[in-house]
Amino acid sequence: MFRARVPKILIISSDTGGGHRSAAAAIVAGVQKFFHADSYAVRVVRAVEECHWLNGKLVAFYNWLLRNRQHWMKYLYWAVNRFRPETREFFIKRSLAYISDVFERWCPHVVVSVHPLTQHAIARVLKELKLADKIPLVTVVTDPCYGFWKGWACNDVRLYLVASEEAKRQLIDYGIAPERIKVAGMPVHPKFELPDERTAQAARRALGFDPDKFTVFVNAGWAGGGNIPAIFRELVRGELDVQAIFLAGKNEELRLEAESLAAHAKFPVKVIGYSENVEQLMHAANVMISKLGGSTTFEALACRVPIIADALTPPMPQEAGAANFLVKGGACVLLERASDVIPAVRRMSEDFKYYSQMRAATAGLAVANSTQRIVEEITALIPAPVMAHDEPKLVEVRSA
Repeated sequence: MFRARVPKILIISSDTGGGHRSAAAAIVAGVQKFFHADSYAVRVVRAVEECHWLNGKLVAFYNWLLRNRQHWMKYLYWAVNRFRPETREFFIKRSLAYISDVFERWCPHVVVSVHPLTQHAIARVLKELKLADKIPLVTVVTDPCYGFWKGWACNDVRLYLVASEEAKRQLIDYGIAPERIKVAGMPVHPKFELPDERTAQAARRALGFDPDKFTVFVNAGWAGGGNIPAIFRELVRGELDVQAIFLAGKNEELRLEAESLAAHAKFPVKVIGYSENVEQLMHAANVMISKLGGSTTFEALACRVPIIADALTPPMPQEAGAANFLVKGGACVLLERASDVIPAVRRMSEDFKYYSQMRAATAGLAVANSTQRIVEEITALIPAPVMAHDEPKLVEVRSA
């Protein structure tokens, strides 16, 4: 049972892919790390899929597309931006009872959305409960670049926190007032940080690897699929002096297939299913092969891991922006054919100067102390009477 006056933060998320889930977890961890743990109560709800069975089916369909039909995602993106289901009465009505119940039972002092399809329904409930002026609605945009979903834009949001000036410009173009947008960076869990050499070696030993050998992290994402399996099939055929980790995500069939491929690889490969400790894999890695997702990308940057990005299928607009951002910054190589992965890895593992330049480039591509900035902006909106009763204190933390 929480004390009545403890400041309460409600985070609205969804398991459509892993990025929104990671963003919510990063904010929770940020509150715990940068403030005394008992100063706030934080709750995360998967509102999209939990509010109605129909939404749950749509979330499952979205994740199926990510895993099995990545080339269809552009059509889904077009349809959602064209028909705007998040603004339609049909969907909002089916969300109101669930969201109202969460508000009435939890009584939050600030609501934070990390998903583009939740703002309008949350704002509607706040108005109907006559709480719009009392409970601030904050949106943390998890797409870092220009070209993201129109659903992020809602005029009832009190404050937007975005990763870049590009993202701010996109919201302005969608009609959001500039004074309600702040560039704070991406929410990244504090456990993702630059490892020292001893930590990196320990992470490789924990995987049964040579602690000093160049290590490739092949990340199939939370859903486990897309083009990454095809890239992995090419990779394991290569005559490379490396070792590799393959993360299959929540795809058991893919994990079994990867284990079969790994048995015939010409270098050591460790296959892992879903993991809550991805930071340990990042710490072990010298390079990550992955689809470009906002959270995954910035987690890699926080660990100073360059990226070989899946561009076999033309990325969705917000991912295309991230690709251009990373390539221009010098921290990423785009794969337009699966067969290009072997020469890309070979060059990184054999050309020390080239790899060192890419690794150094990762340092300048993310906003410093972004999670702390985001948490401070959120907590600053909690009403003064609540904060006066239980005043939280910042914990002094050294930046990585």
